[in-house]
Amino acid sequence: PDFRFHTRVVSDAAPDAAGVIHGSIRLVGGGDPNLSARAVPYRKGAATGNPLLHLEDLADQIAARGVARIEGDLIGDDSWYTWEPFAEGWSVNDTLYEYGAPVSALTVNDNILVVSVHPGTRPSELAILTIRPPVEFYQIDNRVRTVAVGGPRKIQLDRQPSSRQLRLWGTLPVDGAAEALELAVDDPAEYAARALRTALEERGITVTGGVTVRHSFANEPPADADDSFELARHDSTPLIDDLGITAKVSQNLHAELALRAVARARKGIGSRKAGIEELKTFLEEIGVESRAFSFGDGSGLDRSSLVTPSAVIQLLRRMYSSREREVWLALLPVAGQDGTLSTRFAEGPAAGRIHAKTGSLSHVAALSGYAQRADGSWVAFSILVNNYNGPASEIRNVIDRICTLILE
Repeated sequence: PDFRFHTRVVSDAAPDAAGVIHGSIRLVGGGDPNLSARAVPYRKGAATGNPLLHLEDLADQIAARGVARIEGDLIGDDSWYTWEPFAEGWSVNDTLYEYGAPVSALTVNDNILVVSVHPGTRPSELAILTIRPPVEFYQIDNRVRTVAVGGPRKIQLDRQPSSRQLRLWGTLPVDGAAEALELAVDDPAEYAARALRTALEERGITVTGGVTVRHSFANEPPADADDSFELARHDSTPLIDDLGITAKVSQNLHAELALRAVARARKGIGSRKAGIEELKTFLEEIGVESRAFSFGDGSGLDRSSLVTPSAVIQLLRRMYSSREREVWLALLPVAGQDGTLSTRFAEGPAAGRIHAKTGSLSHVAALSGYAQRADGSWVAFSILVNNYNGPASEIRNVIDRICTLILE
């Protein structure tokens, strides 16, 4: 749990007496999920700040070394993990949005940008777009029109895989609120490098070359830590802090990164396959039969990922009986208090007494964890619902009623 991630900016040689680096520099990702404005550890309702804060700190460190000019490229290097940004079972539509952001060892701001669509000042005008963080990455074809008061509000978007062309169309009433679209960036390493270049230029540091990337593919040997000259460094908070974020808010990308972090630490290669192998080994060691689960990714966004309720119960019982029980329980959302359960069980006997992880896809709902009864005893439960046709809210209500009955 005390494991930390390291993000570095390196060059082949130190700057000369005039502050010139002769050659390219690399922004090297080490798998840190929290190069962002998120409060770490998790705090419900914590305000967010500058999403590029940590990159700007790296730029400050470089400037403090007296660097004035970089005669080479700025390389975004995420080769610490294998470059396989999406699982095979993710849909193309998943990869457009925040919940399906690509997986990279160089992750900044959860690998998303926010496009806010504001109505124009009068009907027939194009909508006004703002982008946060303000990093040039996508070319946006904006065809969203402002319509009269009370008019239809519908915004659609499209981006082909690997394309940098984003197309928006639809309508927004002139008196309507802005629509915020949380969109995945196509190549996180390039995005991070572009953001760092902007930060360097804002500090008067010239980069003569372009922005490029370094990926490590499945047929290549994994990257090793090198002895390049270190210009700047950021060390993360302990891993346990991010596991809390992952569980509390159900952060898919962070779950994928954790899978690769385990694989890199245990097998020396940060790939999805190696991570799943480690997960399989652990579950079998605690007595879960291999036929009780099948995983295609680390987050569950892949619909080929399957697990039985009894397998989940075995995991819950093992963790409850472990010496890390209190740490484990603290990771889970608490009914009516925080995370994905903050608005569920808010009133009634279950508030504060259900500690459980949610799961949801279209036509899939799940809740697994623990219920603390009035006598202080704990009951492990796992409720998995597949292929339902009614409203998701109705299914959640049924699950919540079951949990309330467990408490009795």
